[in-house]
Amino acid sequence: MNPLYIIKIGGNVIDNPIQLAQFLKDFASLSGAKILIHGGGKIATQTAAKLGVETQMVNGRRITDAAMLDVVTMVYGGLVNKNIVAQLQANQINAIGMTGADANAIKAIKRLVKDVDFGFVGDLLPDSVNANIIKTLLEAGLVPVFNALTHDGNGQLFNTNADTIASALALGLSSLYETKLIYCFEKNGVMRDINDDNSVIKEINPSYFEELKADGIIADGMLPKLQNAFDAIQNGVKEVYIGHAAKLAALQKESIFGTRLTK
Repeated sequence: MNPLYIIKIGGNVIDNPIQLAQFLKDFASLSGAKILIHGGGKIATQTAAKLGVETQMVNGRRITDAAMLDVVTMVYGGLVNKNIVAQLQANQINAIGMTGADANAIKAIKRLVKDVDFGFVGDLLPDSVNANIIKTLLEAGLVPVFNALTHDGNGQLFNTNADTIASALALGLSSLYETKLIYCFEKNGVMRDINDDNSVIKEINPSYFEELKADGIIADGMLPKLQNAFDAIQNGVKEVYIGHAAKLAALQKESIFGTRLTK
């Protein structure tokens, strides 16, 4: 099978124009088939404040009421996505901006209300990704750029975690490609000490992951990221890396990038 890079960019890189421009240049230089997924939460929060829309977060996750859904649709699907697509075109990459609704690429279901009603937040199912339509785009020489919006097939958009979308794409396409899932952000990888940039854990397997969780070394926003990543590895994704966006170019040249997750 042909290799496919599925790369998620997030964290502070998205709202730093200089860092984002360099990352997109490095992304463009990767040879072969590739897909980019992005968030944009900080920009959404700033835009919401300008529009008088209150941001509510529970355990680091955004509550998306009707007003906030309008904001994230504008920011993720418009402002951030089209800026990234335009910059990739400037780097000779024929990118196409995508929500899950475009070409019916990713369907979701509304998150069930348990302790918290998250509003218009979508969760993904094992068959959420329309792998064949995405394969058609890739074979046409296009580079899909997905944002954090999905749909239910009945006209309703959902705000969906971009890390989860990246993992679902890697899983959904793993029967057609040799998928490599890469999470890029502003840290050097998964670190033993969050305040020490040189304390990167080079490799983590599932049993070590449980140990790091129990010791509180992996916590907060890193927990769902790694859980999604290990689910992907167990179900057919070849490799998962987590590392600094500025070091993406080293991945293809040296196969060394931040933290590598293994079975």
